[in-house]
Amino acid sequence: MTVEEGARTLALTRAAQELALRRDEFQLAVQMGLIRTVPAGAPVPVASPTGGTGVSGPQGVSGPPGGGRRRVERAEVDRLRAASDFPEGLRERVRTVGTTEAADLLSITPDRFTKLARTGHFSPVRFHLNRYRAVVWLYLAGELGEFALTHQRLLSGRLPQEVRDRIDAGEDRRPRNWRARRLGLLLRATEDRWARAAAIASLLGPLQLAEVVDDPHERAHLDRLRPQPPSGMPESGTAREIADRLMLADDPDEILWHRMSLALALDEARKEHQAPWPTGGAGRGRAVGPTRPPRPPAFSRPPTGGTRPGLLDRLRRRRRPDTEATGDTAGVEGLGNAPLHQAESTR
Repeated sequence: MTVEEGARTLALTRAAQELALRRDEFQLAVQMGLIRTVPAGAPVPVASPTGGTGVSGPQGVSGPPGGGRRRVERAEVDRLRAASDFPEGLRERVRTVGTTEAADLLSITPDRFTKLARTGHFSPVRFHLNRYRAVVWLYLAGELGEFALTHQRLLSGRLPQEVRDRIDAGEDRRPRNWRARRLGLLLRATEDRWARAAAIASLLGPLQLAEVVDDPHERAHLDRLRPQPPSGMPESGTAREIADRLMLADDPDEILWHRMSLALALDEARKEHQAPWPTGGAGRGRAVGPTRPPRPPAFSRPPTGGTRPGLLDRLRRRRRPDTEATGDTAGVEGLGNAPLHQAESTR
């Protein structure tokens, strides 16, 4: 990092301090595109109206898909600090609540809130596992307030029959909605088409991915660009297995949708450039499988004494003057006048 960059940009931890945000609040603000970040060592970005270019994705402080350090420009920090409602306004936009607090905000029971969340009326923004390894979903407080203004009929009285039927069927759309939300943030975070394809691929298991991407070099490239896991993921043990399962699509309709989306994303990525091969060169189309090293020339290996005469010796006998004169081909075991490369290929 140059002295100029150090004066123009801030490390993520320093930016969080100046914006009066806790680490998890800062990460969420970056994920949501509320705070624009730039790659370390990059020139000043030109932000697009949608916040796509130069905006870090849902991997938060871990950087863009595939890794890479990020920093926050001093001008971005100054812009946020200049808001009339700073710092309360920024912190309120990233405030998350669990089920009990969410129910209080909506003036409903936690049981009713859970039923509405399970049927897809609220999309979690993150999750963690408690000490009992139960999944605790978190929601944006601001979105709950907006829901209360537009869906009053769902907050009082008897739930609609359609909602009750879905509850009785055991529906739970919270994991799927969380994955969809995270994918949307990942796709918004980058314009690179291979990185976008990698974001979609991260929602599919190995078998599903191999069926869509049969080129091992492309799969390796997608794996290198795989987004970083969300912050707060368990490190090991059963809790990590539970969290890992939540990262992958599990509903047949969801899997089919992501498979189709990945196929389309790959078509777009290949138009831009082929996936690099291990040597660093561009891909030469779709691989058909591992290649075997070329065999050495037939006459480059000296004969080994004490072994049974093989094809090479028989071919040499065939070239003796008496054989050439008579046209005898019996010593080549029925191969007749086949060229040498054909003879070797039939062994």
